[in-house]
Amino acid sequence: MNTIKDRAADIAAAAKHEGKTVYNPEAAKPKNETPRLELQKESPKLVTLEEAIRKSGLKDGMTISFHHHFRAGDKVVNMVVDKLAEMGFKNLHVAASSLQDVHEPLINHIKNGVVTKISTSGLRGPLANEISKGLMEEPVVFRSHGGRGSAIANGDLHIDVAFLGASSSDPLGNACGYSRSENAKSICGSLGYALPDAQYADKVVILTDDLVAYPNTPNSISEHNVDYVVEVDSVGDSSKISSGAIRDSKNPRDILLAQNAAKVIINSGYFNDGFSIQTGTGGASLAAVKFIRQEMIDRGIKASFALGGITAHMVKMHEEGLIERLIDVQSFDKVAAESIKTDPMHKEVSANEYASADEPGSAVHYLDIVILSALEADVNFNVNVLVGSDGIIRGAIGGHPDTAADSALSIIVCPLLRGRIPCIVDEVTTLITPGSTVDVIVTEYGTAVNPRRPELAERLKKAGVKVVDIKTLRDKAKSIIGEPAALPFGDKTVGVVMNRDGSVMDVIKNIKG
Repeated sequence: MNTIKDRAADIAAAAKHEGKTVYNPEAAKPKNETPRLELQKESPKLVTLEEAIRKSGLKDGMTISFHHHFRAGDKVVNMVVDKLAEMGFKNLHVAASSLQDVHEPLINHIKNGVVTKISTSGLRGPLANEISKGLMEEPVVFRSHGGRGSAIANGDLHIDVAFLGASSSDPLGNACGYSRSENAKSICGSLGYALPDAQYADKVVILTDDLVAYPNTPNSISEHNVDYVVEVDSVGDSSKISSGAIRDSKNPRDILLAQNAAKVIINSGYFNDGFSIQTGTGGASLAAVKFIRQEMIDRGIKASFALGGITAHMVKMHEEGLIERLIDVQSFDKVAAESIKTDPMHKEVSANEYASADEPGSAVHYLDIVILSALEADVNFNVNVLVGSDGIIRGAIGGHPDTAADSALSIIVCPLLRGRIPCIVDEVTTLITPGSTVDVIVTEYGTAVNPRRPELAERLKKAGVKVVDIKTLRDKAKSIIGEPAALPFGDKTVGVVMNRDGSVMDVIKNIKG
């Protein structure tokens, strides 16, 4: 018989060739052969936040990332950066999927040199106000959700340590945005914007306020991608997920805009059995779905899927059988967050699967209709959703340019005026979504169709939709309020807007005063 002993010389030669040692069965024996009587419960990954930071190898100048699924209720960013400041870290790059009003404490961390760079999809509140006025020496880099996913995957945005809040996790790091335990403190639903971070970051730290027994299944993030787990008092306030930009409006103007948008959808030629749809976060764009619901019932048609940020309205239509599947990158309210836990037809996707231009199978490539809001649009159909008419950053790029570019029909819904501010202008303050990707702009004074889509204009006119030239809308706004004064921008670049392909789209200058 050709035994292992007989092959010893060959094994030694093979080990030498491979640069390896020869397996020693004696050395492989357990050092303590006394049988363990207790159950194996301990996880080496379960540590304190400070231990996780130290063990991660984080150093000054590195990049840390966060997700924004708890939106205005997020507690992770402030908790982690406060701890990093306490530990003496400096010159950190915060790469968050988006930042909210609640992240105002970052102002002091910027002033103290703890944070010197920010990459994000959006900024709001006091933090945005201070950055707009020139708080940071390095300009903030703004990317769309799909653009951020691509940048992480291709290495343009390298993450050293990701700090990801999860509604539940087991001690090994199997984590998700909901919980099957009775002790759930906070749920956010989909963790779509955290998934690229979990996949590509050098080190991943899960923070959770609901530590459950192993294995936590099903899970969004696998233990395979997690290095450390930290149990904390609270990762977020679920009640604040649907606050801010996400609003169920009862404003008469929003309702009129929603009705007009619904007319465009119904008569566009795309409103057929099996169509797919996404709505933005504005009140009018969200409300438009309500107005197409009855028409779907009357015509006996169903949507194949609804995409993006999923709301209670979409969950209801799905449960009614009007939408076959929900593809969820971010749950916009608690109803949607609960639905994804129990409904196998409610699918969670990563930012890459949702909207990456580099991902052949990303859902936006198969999207028929998208309804989006805008701060302003210009006569070339360019759209701005990031910088307000006062020059202050007050929004987020989100998936706006991703969905506009890839959908078959992109509809922008915005009023002609907001107070004394025109929304249809000669040139947008900041270019976010190129006019070449925008098909229709709906206002309360009429609907403008991009000249690139003459066949669409003809369909809408035949259906009785009031189709007007975009310049007519601009002139109407000027006739009501006159010519707005030029904004007092300075010479300092406070923001850089990236295109989906990684090129620079536009820059944002500081606002004086």
